[in-house]
Amino acid sequence: MQSFKFIFIFVLNILSNLSFSQEEIDYTPKTLTKILKSEGEHVKIDELPLADSMFAEIQNGKYFEIHNNSEPTAKFIYIGRVNSCRAGGCSIDESSVLGGFEYFDYFILFDRELTVQQIKVFNYQATKGQEITAKNWLKQFIGYKSGSDLQVGKQIDGISGATVSAHSLTADVVSKTKILEKICSKLY
Repeated sequence: MQSFKFIFIFVLNILSNLSFSQEEIDYTPKTLTKILKSEGEHVKIDELPLADSMFAEIQNGKYFEIHNNSEPTAKFIYIGRVNSCRAGGCSIDESSVLGGFEYFDYFILFDRELTVQQIKVFNYQATKGQEITAKNWLKQFIGYKSGSDLQVGKQIDGISGATVSAHSLTADVVSKTKILEKICSKLY
């Protein structure tokens, strides 16, 4: 009976990886395209060149540089994915659940000083916590700069029913802002 259970779980994991794997991250979401059009017609976007060994902590996202001919210094964008917990809680074994982790995709728009100017969740694929996609809640991140404190319950309001998503997004914003600071110190 134990061997049957093992084979069943093994086959279930293979099937979930084949047919229910996460879709690729959309690096050109419509909401970001609208924002960039408002920057002017001479906007050029380039992916930042990163050495994998130097920035191994970037797994589910990419950084981009926005150049505008009318402005001497670039702005930056991070587009990425945050894995979050599946319905049932974070303590369940995600590898044994059909489809693996739930997730959401978002972007951060940074100004020349690497300060958060805008943040938008554009692809929310989790069963709980959609409240983090609200514009009013996301406005709390505007003005954040690496080295500042950013914690749920202090600088960021907690959300009942979206505790894990709120903490995950907040931690990711802090992490990706620090990484951008490192990237810019190495490139410029």
